[in-house]
Amino acid sequence: SNDAQKTMGIITMSLVAYGAVTQEGGKFHVPPWVVVSCATAMALGTAAGGVRIIKTMGTKIIDLKPIHGFAAETSAAITILSASFMGLPVSTTHVISGAIMGVGASQRVSAVRWGVTTRILWAWVLTIPISAGVAWGCFAVLHPLLGG
Repeated sequence: SNDAQKTMGIITMSLVAYGAVTQEGGKFHVPPWVVVSCATAMALGTAAGGVRIIKTMGTKIIDLKPIHGFAAETSAAITILSASFMGLPVSTTHVISGAIMGVGASQRVSAVRWGVTTRILWAWVLTIPISAGVAWGCFAVLHPLLGG
């Protein structure tokens, strides 16, 4: 209820900036093809990397037992649904990772493999500046080619 909406919002606002989508009745409407595209991209991304992510979350951060997985999933679901209800964007990956770390730390702090979590945190920190750099590079290359 949260990740796909953020992507749809970015694409729709890009279309608004370009002039391809306009207000109707004082509101912007997300085109159906954007909804289908985002859902398809998320499904393909999950299919392509889901097993690896599940393995990392379930065995490399901490060896999850069914009760711990249930606790982590329940708390993550409550957090994500609450944020969505309030209109707050959150990353489901960040929420579930934090919940799994919390479950592990509740047993004992040493149960969490902090080296793995440190690598995950670095990936999160580096995602924004690297994405910005790639976007700038694409713009710098494509803008002159498209008559800008």
